[in-house]
Amino acid sequence: MKIDHEALQKIAHLARLEVKPEEEAALLTSMESVLTWMEQLNELDTEGVEPLTHVTDAVNNWREDVASNTLSREEGLSNAPSHDDTYIKVPKVIE
Repeated sequence: MKIDHEALQKIAHLARLEVKPEEEAALLTSMESVLTWMEQLNELDTEGVEPLTHVTDAVNNWREDVASNTLSREEGLSNAPSHDDTYIKVPKVIE
């Protein structure tokens, strides 16, 4: 698949990249090789192949989620620059 100058500039714009003119030729070659490889992958018959959801068979052993109060309200508010008896006060950001 060929990528032209305009397509490269559009992709660069969408990716918020600045492509210098001296980098353009190498980038076009690299992108074309990636797209050629993707076209080759699309030719493979994947009928009956299960989708890969995990790279390994390892399973995470999660700890039980138990709620606990590790910090009292007073301790939490003590480090706040501005607070009342219940809440931390912050500047208004939405009009």
